Amino acid sequence: MLIDSHNRIIDYVRIAITDKCNLRCFYCMPEKGISFVKKQSLLSYEEMLRLVALLADNGIHKVRITGGEPFLRKDFIYFLRELSKIKGLKKIAITTNGTLTEAYLDELISLGITSFNLSIDSIDPTRFKEITRRDAFDKVWSCYKAMLNKNLDLKLNAVVMDGRNIDDLIPMVGLGKDQNVSIRFIEEMPFNGSDNYTPELKWNYIKILDHISSHYPEIEKLQDPKNSTSLNYRVNGFKGSFGIIPAYTRSFCGSCNRIRITPTGLLKTCLYDDGVFNIRDLMRADANDNQLLEAIQNAIQHKAKDGFEAEKNRKLMGPVGESMATIGG
Repeated sequence: MLIDSHNRIIDYVRIAITDKCNLRCFYCMPEKGISFVKKQSLLSYEEMLRLVALLADNGIHKVRITGGEPFLRKDFIYFLRELSKIKGLKKIAITTNGTLTEAYLDELISLGITSFNLSIDSIDPTRFKEITRRDAFDKVWSCYKAMLNKNLDLKLNAVVMDGRNIDDLIPMVGLGKDQNVSIRFIEEMPFNGSDNYTPELKWNYIKILDHISSHYPEIEKLQDPKNSTSLNYRVNGFKGSFGIIPAYTRSFCGSCNRIRITPTGLLKTCLYDDGVFNIRDLMRADANDNQLLEAIQNAIQHKAKDGFEAEKNRKLMGPVGESMATIGG
């Protein structure tokens, strides 16, 4: 097993396979986008499969594939087919914006991939377009409906932004009345890829919950799953649930069980750190599996106790501000 110096078992890896995205959500990247990574700088599928197989041999049993938008990368389904063959993996999950996903759902299900996080920050078409800077709501909503009809393990992720989508909070909770879906509201974070973007956290997890409670007084606190990043609730009588992720407040860090791999192979032991070492470079320098594993174990042994410590220890990239698409949403 992989265990850090705080005695936390690391059994979950998030891998971003691309930094490209076909939306331009203002909290994730500037309107003109970012300088996307060239193909040769990305981890290849073969390199990612080698890495996951090594991690699975050492206690990692869950992998989440993210981007950018993962379905933008060519031959993504081929990669998932190969990924699903790796022994030791118990769960493969995907985070997607839903613009390209619907056509692949049946094949994904056949591979045993049934867990999805669908990013949708508004269920109002006009607000959706304002936030994403793209007119893609109908595609995303169609994907959402298709996922519901196929009874998938579905979570809707919405970043809560003052003056942008507050009017969506109550209607989104309402989706759970007759539908078995989990809506998760995420505190806004400063990962916009712009030097002049520093959000004020006017809507922290306490204010979000108070706002929902003022409309739905009969809320029960659910038992949070082990290592959960969200505080989870259900309105009495509802089929679905909702959760709040204190992503900026960082109150869940004590039970962190995950590491991240960026599209270029940078290992991050915390969302807020600036990277530990580059797995791609080590692989391409002909490191064997024992050398890779030793480097990963050493990084995990130095994993920060929480996001505040990780942010304080940043040395290479300066203050937090890189685009979430370059990290892995």
